[in-house]
Amino acid sequence: MVDFNIDLNNKNVLVTGAAGFIGSNLCKRLLNDFDLNALIGIDNLNDYYSVELKESRLTELNGYEKFTFIKGNIADKAFLESVFSENKPDVVVNLAAQAGVRYSIENPDVYIESNLLGFYNIIECCRNFPVKHLVFASSSSIYGTNKKIPYSTDDKTDSPVSLYAATKKSNELLAHAYSKLYGIPSTGLRFFTVYGPAGRPDMAYFGFTNKLIKGETIKIFNFGNCKRDFTYIDDIVTGITAVMQKSPDKNEDGVPFKVYNIGNSSPENLLDFVDILQQELIAAEVLPADYDFESHKELVPMQAGDVETTFADVTELYNDFGFKPATPLREGLRKFAQWYKKYYG
Repeated sequence: MVDFNIDLNNKNVLVTGAAGFIGSNLCKRLLNDFDLNALIGIDNLNDYYSVELKESRLTELNGYEKFTFIKGNIADKAFLESVFSENKPDVVVNLAAQAGVRYSIENPDVYIESNLLGFYNIIECCRNFPVKHLVFASSSSIYGTNKKIPYSTDDKTDSPVSLYAATKKSNELLAHAYSKLYGIPSTGLRFFTVYGPAGRPDMAYFGFTNKLIKGETIKIFNFGNCKRDFTYIDDIVTGITAVMQKSPDKNEDGVPFKVYNIGNSSPENLLDFVDILQQELIAAEVLPADYDFESHKELVPMQAGDVETTFADVTELYNDFGFKPATPLREGLRKFAQWYKKYYG
């Protein structure tokens, strides 16, 4: 077990992507659990998905005295430098990124801007305005065509199958180089299929729900023969807050850099997943009790950029922090269904 070497109390913390799914939940946890000096949240509130949903997340945060929201784009270097200069963050958590594998095939430009240029600006600011720890979002998608299951952080990650995955791998490489050159303590977190209330509408569970209530057909890729390591949002946030409090020791190459997997370490078959989802949607009265689910389900081939299975080996996270995500899928989907009913009426 590692000893925490960063006390977040009385510190300035910067979270990018603060109106996002993970970012907003992280901000809430930090504000509730720590006596921060200040929490600065950045987001550009783009319209990749509902801006109204993002604003509703921010509304919950705006009631906290220590929280300050700044609208802006991390790809704008002058803007970001002004935020760092004025607020001098001790710890930075970079969650701002253009997400989504499929969208990266249709709109590559926004991934280069946000995930590459934006991340470069973040790490340059961490160099010019030294921080105690940079924690940044990576992704399980970087494992690409890796055939070894479960995915370990020791595995090769040089075969990405989407631009999104390639940008996330690039973030890890940039962070490692800057950690080596300038001694910036950096930790990357490879998230595995994060879900829960007020999540991203482009994620399968949310998109399926939207389609089902409209009576539309949902497409289940690879004829249902996909498995995903679904990880509940509260578990993810618990992992992030733990990691924030421990800047990495120098590795065997003398670099203060570390990467962890955060996943449930229990992959679920997509057909089982959608079956549990529809049961919980019925229980929450989002769908009627007699809903004909089978007639709204279509099994289709694998789509470009996707992989068959994601499965996290979280041994290192457990060994270092005694932490392993553990929320059962049914419990997580039940909370999502109840939120959906309340939010959309």
